[in-house]
Amino acid sequence: QVQLVESGGGSVQAGGSLRLSCVASGRYAMGWFRQAPGKERDFVCAISVSGSTDCADSVKGRFTISRDNAKKTVYLQMNSLKPEDTAVYYCAARSLGLRVGVGDYEYWGQGTRVTVSS
Repeated sequence: QVQLVESGGGSVQAGGSLRLSCVASGRYAMGWFRQAPGKERDFVCAISVSGSTDCADSVKGRFTISRDNAKKTVYLQMNSLKPEDTAVYYCAARSLGLRVGVGDYEYWGQGTRVTVSS
């Protein structure tokens, strides 16, 4: 059983920043996804065990994913937030390789809500 616990969500004005954290119980490729009301769950950023990263075009230059394996923690630094970033953000883990699809991930956290106001 892999347990993922997200934290760091909250409310911020447009242009502000938040940092999300996800504590995981093992060494996995990790991803961040988000889901707005009435929308599908979409890829945000992912990171391999060794630190290779990939992010969706919509957040490149604004969001950064990183990890500290010693702390078993993955981070999503979100800068220059926009109202369109409002969503529940989910941390996810998979056993092999860096992938960007929702269906590629085996384990999911419960999500942390991010609200960006204009």
